[in-house]
Amino acid sequence: MLTKDLYQLFLQYPLIDTDTRNIRKGSIFFALKGERFNANKFATEALEKGAAYVVTDEDTDTPAEKTIRRKSVLLALQQLAAEHRKHLHAKVIGITGTNGKTTTKELITEVLSKKYNTFSTKGNLNNHIGVPLTILSIPSLAEMAVIEMGANHPGEIAELCRIADPAAGIITNIGKAHLEGFGSEQGVFNTKKALFDHVIKKNGTIFLHEKESQLHLYSKYENAITYGGENDSVNGKIISSDPTITAEIRINDELVTVKTNLFGEYNLFNVMAAATIGNHYQIDTALIVKAIESYIPTNNRSQVAITSANTLIMDAYNANPSSMSNAIRSFAGSTAEKKAVILGDMLELGSESEKEHHNILQLLEQFNFDKTILVGNEFRKANQSEKNIAFADVAACRESIAKEPMEGFTILIKGSRGIQLEKLKDIL
Repeated sequence: MLTKDLYQLFLQYPLIDTDTRNIRKGSIFFALKGERFNANKFATEALEKGAAYVVTDEDTDTPAEKTIRRKSVLLALQQLAAEHRKHLHAKVIGITGTNGKTTTKELITEVLSKKYNTFSTKGNLNNHIGVPLTILSIPSLAEMAVIEMGANHPGEIAELCRIADPAAGIITNIGKAHLEGFGSEQGVFNTKKALFDHVIKKNGTIFLHEKESQLHLYSKYENAITYGGENDSVNGKIISSDPTITAEIRINDELVTVKTNLFGEYNLFNVMAAATIGNHYQIDTALIVKAIESYIPTNNRSQVAITSANTLIMDAYNANPSSMSNAIRSFAGSTAEKKAVILGDMLELGSESEKEHHNILQLLEQFNFDKTILVGNEFRKANQSEKNIAFADVAACRESIAKEPMEGFTILIKGSRGIQLEKLKDIL
């Protein structure tokens, strides 16, 4: 079946499923494959649970009239999404960057929703599978769509742009992340900049922070809008950060105070990005402020939680050298009286891992935190300070804290998702 014919079928059955544990009646099931799974084996189960059709790329026992055979299920999904994108009326804004993608996406969505019917990426569906699923979920009535794009290897952002076809784009920053796949920070830049390159070819609008040096050349593009600079329409500064930030933001010469629910002075850039995009799309300043102040982070991203024993700053969804150093510096500058840090390994750094973990430990030596706990083999190998307490994994750390509970601390918890530092939350 050709993509155009599959699209006509999708218009009749506009639900896409990829997991037989969550089949919706009348959906089209795409039997995706990965290193550890092959959903072709579950095509019959998908039909039994209510799927209308299955898309496969291997022989199955499913009825021929209910089976759409393609050379690659993944490619079929991506091509279907690209076809759906052609028929959407929504203005698509692409967002990528090393740090702050999800928070910025959520802030932009809150702001745009004050005026427009706005759809955005759910959770972290930002890769070669997540972006097509997101595009296929955009309703016909949507006026704005904010699409997050992640990458862990060269060329991935260009691939996602071919599917999402953004008319506008923002790159939050360029830093050291997924070096195992990219090889270097230059590799990160070469991949991320594809978003701007795509938008420029469409004569669209790009948004970038004025001080992001690697992206500076793009500021000369005629439809580039920068923020954070003295002469930009949006700039700002931190007024306080104990522990969530309050900022003074200037939008078109109007000075406003914005009280956020976000930890970390680096989130000022994300706030300014959302304000800039809101301003560009003609949303009133008062509504921009209201939207930003109403946003409450979830999923352990820049999230402040107060327990019966401690104040927790949960930032344990992701970590790389730039985001971890930013978090440590922001935390060190806070006025909390009794500070502790619990840091988990930064994953996917490849040959740079040892050096980057050592650099973080050197940074820690600049600050006199009351307690420093390290979790993961990389930090444990790099640690040379008797002051730091190092554990191989979160289970060992949890056992130690259970024996010697921590009380009265403000605790920064930062690490890669794979270290699972969120498992410490209930004993802190």
